[in-house]
Amino acid sequence: MITVLYEDSDVIVVEKPAGVESQSARGFEPDMVSRIRTHIHKLSPTPSPKSTNHPPYVGVIHRLDKPVRGVMVYAKNQKSAANLSAQIQEGKMRKIYAAVVCGKPVDNQGAYVDYLLKNQGNSGSEIVDNSVDGAKRAELTYRVLSTVKAGRWMSENPEMELSLLDIELMTGRYHQIRVQMAGHGTPLFGDNRYGNSLVGGKRAGAGDGGFGEDQGKAPENGAGGNRMDPGTTGSCMKYRAGGPGVVRGPRQPLALCARKLTFFHPSTGREITCEIKPSGGAFGLFDQNLFG
Repeated sequence: MITVLYEDSDVIVVEKPAGVESQSARGFEPDMVSRIRTHIHKLSPTPSPKSTNHPPYVGVIHRLDKPVRGVMVYAKNQKSAANLSAQIQEGKMRKIYAAVVCGKPVDNQGAYVDYLLKNQGNSGSEIVDNSVDGAKRAELTYRVLSTVKAGRWMSENPEMELSLLDIELMTGRYHQIRVQMAGHGTPLFGDNRYGNSLVGGKRAGAGDGGFGEDQGKAPENGAGGNRMDPGTTGSCMKYRAGGPGVVRGPRQPLALCARKLTFFHPSTGREITCEIKPSGGAFGLFDQNLFG
């Protein structure tokens, strides 16, 4: 069962649930490609022997991290796949995210430009100097929609601020939002890879599940200008509200949602926008009307 936001003979736009791979997964893990193929197969008339041996074409155009819920577009044929991929390369496809971060950026709106290096050994990324071989430019813009006190969501630091952000990606790097927000001192709520080892003066990294060994020197490309006090984010990953007091509970889900996607139809050129409302977890602390 999938939630279809738009579909025709060229494309299908769906809502990817958190916990599901956006492309073909290994073994028996759930993935969107398999689910979309099943959906298309069920909608087709009586299948021919040829279609039985050759599953429906599903072209993966972009990806979302497994723990991220959000809007995704897939192509139903190679021509559409090539067109949509070109839109990404040319910056014509717009991707808007909602995120809850620990703390509050210094400015209510702004842009981050960093250089990211994907670590081959541990499937993570880190902010590096732009002179490092393999480093790729990463750019995003953000806007602070609201800020609240954590309260019972964090027993160790109930006065800590949580901020709801609207984020637009200008580039599409691996773990980009997670790495850049952590690198600038406001890690995503629930991010146990890049956020739960935050210490003031260290930059985002992946080798230790949190931050690298930069010992306080911010990269020359501008990352790291907005830091939180040392040791303030550990509880950001592992506490939940409960009962009359606060109880320790399971790790919170990653507070990141790909809430809005805009692209041009590969055949007609018509602009298509699909969106969903963030929900659950830390998003429940904020007024949903903030997204319009």
